[in-house]
Amino acid sequence: MLAGSTLSRTPHFALHALALDVEPVDSTVKPMFNMATVWLGAMVPKRWARRAVTRNALKRQIYAVGALYQARLPVAAYVVRLRSSFDRAQFVSASSDALKLAARAELQQLLERAAQALPQVHAPVQA
Repeated sequence: MLAGSTLSRTPHFALHALALDVEPVDSTVKPMFNMATVWLGAMVPKRWARRAVTRNALKRQIYAVGALYQARLPVAAYVVRLRSSFDRAQFVSASSDALKLAARAELQQLLERAAQALPQVHAPVQA
């Protein structure tokens, strides 16, 4: 996944994308993804978020914000990667509301940039 292109970055997150091969290359090799839809993954390394409660809170924020932007992103596999830690002096609690709000705002910015930069595949059909 990380071999794909980096679509956007914020101070703490990066969004990577990889086009999907839905059709099998030959009859012996199955495609990795069997449905043409948006796939979203979260990568929150222990290096940047030491506590499990923080990693889980960040992953929940990634999936929640990703669900809001799913219709605006073209069919592909995406990974949101935490690329630096949140300042422990500013966010003392491992799972504070302030940390969740800061992460959510930054994730919205990340996915908004990607949605604007990519072609609109899921645009509604004009009747």
